[in-house]
Amino acid sequence: MTAPGGYPRDLAGYGPNPPLARWPGGARIAVSVVVNWEEGGETNVLHGDATSEAASNDVTDARPRPGARDLRTESMFEYGSRAGVWRLRRILAAHGVPATIFAVGMAVERSPDVVAALAADGHEICPHGYRWLDYADVDAGTEREHLTRTVEAIRRVTGERPVGWYTGRMSVNTRRLVVEDGGFLYDSDDYSDDLPFWTRVAGTAHLVVPYSLDVNDMRFVGSPGFAHGGDFFAYARDTFDQLYEEGADRPRMMSVGLHCRLSGRPGRARAVARLLDHIAAHDGVWFARRSDIAQHWIKQHPPAGSPPADAALSAEPA
Repeated sequence: MTAPGGYPRDLAGYGPNPPLARWPGGARIAVSVVVNWEEGGETNVLHGDATSEAASNDVTDARPRPGARDLRTESMFEYGSRAGVWRLRRILAAHGVPATIFAVGMAVERSPDVVAALAADGHEICPHGYRWLDYADVDAGTEREHLTRTVEAIRRVTGERPVGWYTGRMSVNTRRLVVEDGGFLYDSDDYSDDLPFWTRVAGTAHLVVPYSLDVNDMRFVGSPGFAHGGDFFAYARDTFDQLYEEGADRPRMMSVGLHCRLSGRPGRARAVARLLDHIAAHDGVWFARRSDIAQHWIKQHPPAGSPPADAALSAEPA
């Protein structure tokens, strides 16, 4: 959305009066748990890349190695696909929490049985780019091709067309390509708010369901970051408590970002379970997939100039 004066950013947002979210059941907060499925789609010379992944892992002295594999880093990612994903799956099932799976297309292709199992559990499978890489320097034609290939990979495994999108390391073209595709209800390539919001892309109203990089286990591998599971739990708990308190009169949304190779580790997984226990102990909480949040927002808070879905359905014919 372009602000007055042509400045291509919206610094105001909802301001002091955000809309009443009207979450189902009168919930004070919608909690969106996201599990990132990236294992097998990361940068690797085996995938034709110039270097192998040297970030997003627990190898503290990792560095790019042009033309060479990094076996330590590979094994860190493999932990996520071999063990971590199943631990997180069990924790989510034990707590009855539906999640959104941000799934990298190549990772879906390499491990379709894992993605099928997550979909069978009722989790939303949301495209996360075709590769776990930075798309800032990828040309629009290649990015469009990757978008289509990722959608098809998920459709083949789940039998359903995905309705959301999240690149993560997006380009200036990403949102335009998502809108041009025409098959998405929302994208989550944004960190600017505690509620969904509408923007316009080439004259088309488009819904954004913001994500979070602070309540996110990637901070276990960043600096400064989380040193242990207790750090993650304390920060996430405080975030929930603050938003829950605010939600008494202005319902909010909270995102929790997890990665199989990170939170799937035993000590960190314990913190995830503690967090879900803490949240579940409160009344007025709606654990929701991002697709559920998007569908709710479209119905209850359509873009300016559009009637609410209920009003449209009940309107008398002219």
